[in-house]
Amino acid sequence: MKCKIECTMGDITKQEVDAIVNAANSTLLGGGGVDGAIHRAAGGQLYEECKTLGGCATGEAKITKGYNLPAKFVIHTVGPVYGEEGGKERVLLESCYRNSFELALANGVRSIAFPAISTGAFRFPKEEAAEIAVRAAKKYLEGSSGALEKIIFVSFDSVTYDIYNKAIRQ
Repeated sequence: MKCKIECTMGDITKQEVDAIVNAANSTLLGGGGVDGAIHRAAGGQLYEECKTLGGCATGEAKITKGYNLPAKFVIHTVGPVYGEEGGKERVLLESCYRNSFELALANGVRSIAFPAISTGAFRFPKEEAAEIAVRAAKKYLEGSSGALEKIIFVSFDSVTYDIYNKAIRQ
């Protein structure tokens, strides 16, 4: 079965997939934007589990249960802050996706939803972030065993949706 890559506009916390990806900060203990929304929707048990993980480095990823979310898992990844990573922003952002896919594979995930990692408070240009995200997804699929059936890029606004949709079509 060929994996489907798609884009949708909506709330990532409401996606009915095996795993959603959290654009987390390095503490993994919640914050603003997507991170805060996921923590609020999942409930206090997510916070308690995240306290046991010891944080997460930029470009890395860690997995928890989804608790009160429709998703079984939350994959937390820390995106780079644009302009503050010594020119390594692109490599680190791609690493967020690669490490998230590896955790998905290791945990039997068949469908996964990503936010636009690093494009909010971390200021990564959306067009460039979308190209990196879609390229990383396609690269993962080329080398994978085919376990993933669906990759969804979830956009919170129409501008981001249009950018990611265009990147997928190219």
